[in-house]
Amino acid sequence: MIIYMVKRVLISAMIWMAGVLLTVALYLAILATVALFPFDRERRRAHAQCYWWGGAMIAANPFWKVEVSGLENIDHNKTYVIVANHQSLADIFVLYKIRMQFKWVAKESLFGIPFLGWCMALCKHIRISRGELGSIKQVYRQAAGWLRGGMSVIFFPEGTRSEDGRLKDFMNGAFKLALKERVPILPVALHGTASVISKGSRLFGTKVRSSIDVLPAIDVSGYAAADFVKLRDTARSMLAAALRKREHSRSL
Repeated sequence: MIIYMVKRVLISAMIWMAGVLLTVALYLAILATVALFPFDRERRRAHAQCYWWGGAMIAANPFWKVEVSGLENIDHNKTYVIVANHQSLADIFVLYKIRMQFKWVAKESLFGIPFLGWCMALCKHIRISRGELGSIKQVYRQAAGWLRGGMSVIFFPEGTRSEDGRLKDFMNGAFKLALKERVPILPVALHGTASVISKGSRLFGTKVRSSIDVLPAIDVSGYAAADFVKLRDTARSMLAAALRKREHSRSL
């Protein structure tokens, strides 16, 4: 057990070091992209730099395998409110595997992290200060503005990471926004990322299998503005079913 823990600590230290170096490289790449393409106000080219970064962050952990399915459910000519379950910090890396243009809705404190937060600011992701009503209203104004301009927005409707991997209750905001802007919901199910690095831990897991399943989009044209609870529960049920299916396949 002691040898295993020492090995895990050493491996985790190497992964963290690689992650820091990759994030510094990402920041420099984004900075150069912003300088070279100043008229790209949506930061699409800067965002695209995160695709290689996400892949490299996954590859930095030699014990981590990621399976991706459902990419055919993405219509890159459409704009979505993307909703994903939240298990781990690793969700950020994994979600770049869908190779979509989007803006994160992320807590304010993340923007203060050196290099990572600077990348988020340069890419114009949306900041939220939890518990501040004015901030929440501003978030939805910004999100609506991006959607109207043809840019998808991604939410973690659970609000925070699940501590046990189980799907938590969803908040209403993303679904109210989708109905107000008449934009389809794109559910994305993340499975196994909690085993990569669990909430509150600094140690990476070994022999981890995780997956990302892009589910069919939910057309909101049949929903009235007041049907946000129905829309929320439909999306949550789809994600719960996808997670159960993954859990069952892993247990066989």
